[in-house]
Amino acid sequence: MSHECLSVGVLVADHMCAPLDRMPKQGELLVTDQLLLTIGGCASNAAMDLARVGVDVGVIGCVGADAFGQFIIDTLRHAGADTQLVRRLDDVGTSATLIVNIKGEDRRFIHTLGANAKLTAADIPWDEVRRSKILYVGGYLLMPALEQMELAELFNAARKAGVTTVLDVVLPGPGDYWHRLEKLLPHTDVFLPNTDESAVLTGLDDPKAQAERFFAAGADTVVITCGGEGTYLRSRDQKLFAEVFRFPFVGGTGAGDAFDAGYITGLLQGLGPEECLAWGSALGGSCVRSISATDGVFTREETEAYLHEHPLKVSRW
Repeated sequence: MSHECLSVGVLVADHMCAPLDRMPKQGELLVTDQLLLTIGGCASNAAMDLARVGVDVGVIGCVGADAFGQFIIDTLRHAGADTQLVRRLDDVGTSATLIVNIKGEDRRFIHTLGANAKLTAADIPWDEVRRSKILYVGGYLLMPALEQMELAELFNAARKAGVTTVLDVVLPGPGDYWHRLEKLLPHTDVFLPNTDESAVLTGLDDPKAQAERFFAAGADTVVITCGGEGTYLRSRDQKLFAEVFRFPFVGGTGAGDAFDAGYITGLLQGLGPEECLAWGSALGGSCVRSISATDGVFTREETEAYLHEHPLKVSRW
């Protein structure tokens, strides 16, 4: 079966609270308006958002043979994503993240790798890749069994077959990750890290310098998202800075994945970099209207209407 996009990588069950006024003290119980079980993880979130805007998307990843794994599969299927290539494993639980939201502060995460630690390049069928238009890998570096050279070979073959390769990362804390990235970037059409991740990867604080570093390492197009500070794009013939759309902020979980989904949707429509940035910014911005990773994200009709009324300001740098 062919898909417009294959969304490969981290599949997670998110457990989160509605924003608290403060962190609880030791031994203290605080009451919140909501405790939610929602879908999370880069590949899950991107697939949900892509399906929401009408993209034919297939999901590849691993979950446990437990209730949380079934929840992820059922949620993806209900959204319209194809889950036939999601593996259920008996010897490990489903990956999960505990997300603590405090008013006026960034989210706090407690994560277990679970079944995501078992995903390998061999789990990504070549026949499915070559029939797709875009191969997206989300959460790279959080999946220790997904080897760089095997993934680089797959990306290289995909590009030769006319498939666009898109990569995003998640860092499991401080560390030296460059050696797991440098041989993959030359086979990556679009690299989509945020500026905090990029600072750890490159040792550079300036997002423009970060973009130049990744571009020099071989990525064809680099997009550095900076949250409410905008987005920087570097490609062979473009250096662009995009401002942001302002939405009422409830929670930031999933906003980066929604940006990825919007950018990919632009690529599938054959749009140029400025329009792809606009689609990414619209979906990423709409995501923050909810504490969950996907519930607030625009539909295609909502995105098109919003972009018609709110052109994104893009300049050169």
